[in-house]
Amino acid sequence: MRFLLDTNILIPLEDSNIPLPPGLADFVRLAQEHGHPLVFHPASEEDINRDRDEDRRRRTRDRLSQYTRLDCVQDCPWNTSSTNENDACDNEILYALECDAAHYLVTEDREIHKKAVSRNIGIRVFGIQAAEDFLRRLYEPTSVQLPNIKDVPLHSLTHLLSDEFFDSLREDYDFDPWFRRNAGDGRRAWVYWSSPEKLGALCIYARKENDDITGRGNILPGSSLKLCTFKVGEGCRGRKVGELFLKAAFRYATENRLENIYIHGNSDKQNILFDLLSDFGFTEYGRYDDDVVFVKNHPVIAPDDSSIDLSAFEYFRKYFPHFRHDSGVRKFIIPIRPEYHRILFSDYASPVDPPQLTLFDSTNTASNAIKQAYLCHAKLGQISPGDIILFYRSTDEKAITNLGIVEQYETLEDANEIVDRVRRRTVYSMSEIKSMAIKPTKVMLFRLVKHFTHPPSFDWLKQNRVVNGNIQTIREINDDAYQRLISQAA
Repeated sequence: MRFLLDTNILIPLEDSNIPLPPGLADFVRLAQEHGHPLVFHPASEEDINRDRDEDRRRRTRDRLSQYTRLDCVQDCPWNTSSTNENDACDNEILYALECDAAHYLVTEDREIHKKAVSRNIGIRVFGIQAAEDFLRRLYEPTSVQLPNIKDVPLHSLTHLLSDEFFDSLREDYDFDPWFRRNAGDGRRAWVYWSSPEKLGALCIYARKENDDITGRGNILPGSSLKLCTFKVGEGCRGRKVGELFLKAAFRYATENRLENIYIHGNSDKQNILFDLLSDFGFTEYGRYDDDVVFVKNHPVIAPDDSSIDLSAFEYFRKYFPHFRHDSGVRKFIIPIRPEYHRILFSDYASPVDPPQLTLFDSTNTASNAIKQAYLCHAKLGQISPGDIILFYRSTDEKAITNLGIVEQYETLEDANEIVDRVRRRTVYSMSEIKSMAIKPTKVMLFRLVKHFTHPPSFDWLKQNRVVNGNIQTIREINDDAYQRLISQAA
């Protein structure tokens, strides 16, 4: 894999007078240690030559030789005579990525991220923290820990209001009085501590009833969960903290029978968050002053899908945590060894493991995200998006413990291709992936729905004719067997 570096990455790397953004030095170290070339586009040289700081321009230009310069690049067809110099440079770099001059682009430029999404290559563009975390999870997986999420009263954070973490929030509105007023009203928040007494991420939430969510009389009927403030600090980006906040929100809404989840936000500053929300079924509802309002329908009772023209996966994405499990949806049991089960489902409380930590404890791993990946060498053929997968923890617990929904399933033989599929959600190291890729490897992307309260044991499965032999590879079960299993597990 090689990484194309945008100009805004090159300049701080080569100018000792500019503090390095968090994670940049580690990203470069990991890339160089593991043989991933760092390349730059000729357009970046032109960008650097426009720098009005003559000394910095000279220093940066003189030291570019330690990176590889792309050659024979094609001119970007999107550029016209009316395209300004900065946009033209961005377009040239992004077009090189589209032409596969590199596997990934690393940039902090929000406009490039937005352009990449519009051209369907957004998943190949990393911010610094996301790129660093991606390589760290591949090569230093034991050092990755889940965000330390705690559910706390807002007043317990008041003494931290002077922290720079809150500066960006003050840019948009009179934040401090709002914060103190809501702290006095007993509001709560989910918090990630990047270190003791150091905020890394924050999600302030509130329960609302029949709320006017646009300020124009657009009443959202019933009980709702409002995500009032949703911020992930720069040092924590790329580590699925935002997805973990959503996981907490979905659980809270489910347990409290709330029918909608919504959030206000600045579409320019929070475009990455809005992409994440859209991927989990949020849709734009309207505007509140200058903010966009995103709403997710979260029905207490699963909607009847007989009149809904949605695929099984799209139904699940729209109505999560509800999913289709009628006879038209296939069901599979997947055996998983305890050591991998602990990685994928670290917040599952196994009776044969030491007491597990909850979602809001401090040592969970990146597996606590909703979107996950599973690799195996099963001989089973096609599994489709929306199919149900039931994980069977073998060896020790010997029980069906978790349920997920398939997002994508394919067979791959190249380690880099596998990494490309699982990069945003992998808990596998590069050495493990290379070892597996010696043989054709099944790559399954899935979304975790729930852990079972009463995991059906292997003996129960046999006695109730769900299986008739040892569970050693992926196997399909019929709808009748599934219905018996799910009634026991719920």
